[in-house]
Amino acid sequence: MTTLFIAGATGLVGRIVLTEALAYPRVAHVVAPTRRALAPHDKLTNPIVDYDALPLDTDWWRCDAVICALGTTRAKAGSDAAFVRVDHDYPLAVAQAARAQGAHAFALVSAIGADAGSRLLYNRTKGEVEASIGALAYPSYTIVRPGLIGGDRDEFRAAERVSEAILRAFGPVLPRGWRISPAQNIASALIEAAVAAVPGRHIISAAELA
Repeated sequence: MTTLFIAGATGLVGRIVLTEALAYPRVAHVVAPTRRALAPHDKLTNPIVDYDALPLDTDWWRCDAVICALGTTRAKAGSDAAFVRVDHDYPLAVAQAARAQGAHAFALVSAIGADAGSRLLYNRTKGEVEASIGALAYPSYTIVRPGLIGGDRDEFRAAERVSEAILRAFGPVLPRGWRISPAQNIASALIEAAVAAVPGRHIISAAELA
């Protein structure tokens, strides 16, 4: 039985991960730190935290596996630095704290096009966080690289709505890697990777998520 740590449990993918994890027979306990309280559940520990000041001396870091679905956009973050903090610094801080307490598997939501050498801030940051977490030597490390994530968000993102409509219209004739990546598929891939904890570094592509 697995103790699973979920970072980003209130986002589009994270909400589905949390729901599935709480119902998953092989998951005995879920730790999901958030800024606002979640609905209580017998299997859930829900610390209220500020990701800019994470407590590192608490026993809820002790887990078998971590799923990180933290992420934002440059527009929502408000600046390049704020975007990097959410998409690189927060996931790395979680990965470091959990690894120090014995976590052996990590599953990360990254993005198609992630490349630490890219000139594009988004792609570069995703590539950099992949590498930074990879340097922590988790025995099992899975990177999930979706394309445009499909699902119902809390906030309205006009550009993504338009892109999603276009991709849905042309999806049947597009290569699988260009199609929408449903949030449900991403969440299922993350849980399976974290619980199975297959040794080594693994990448799940957008084509596999379509």
